[in-house]
Amino acid sequence: MKGEWHVGRAQSAGIELIANERQRQIDKEGFTDKHDKQHDGRELVMAAVAYAVWYLNGNGDGFPTWRTYFPFLWSFEWWKPSEDPIRNLVKAGALIAAEIDRLQKEKEGKGE
Repeated sequence: MKGEWHVGRAQSAGIELIANERQRQIDKEGFTDKHDKQHDGRELVMAAVAYAVWYLNGNGDGFPTWRTYFPFLWSFEWWKPSEDPIRNLVKAGALIAAEIDRLQKEKEGKGE
């Protein structure tokens, strides 16, 4: 269908990893739609960018630094970068997916 993106099974590893991480966030961390609704100041995207910047800098500090983006009101106990660069990108992707879901729910709630 036009406008839709269809992924073949051989190409879906990244999407599958992100979907699994998002489900883990919901099931294990309790980051449900209700929880995510509280983060309407773009914190989810900021956290995603922090993980992506960590990846860009080779799992360390560089410029820009992840600290620039990690939501300043969040406890640093939630900052859990991995030594595995793929894992950091998966976390970033799952956080972006959470923000997309939050925005979709917000849009539906407004009747747009």
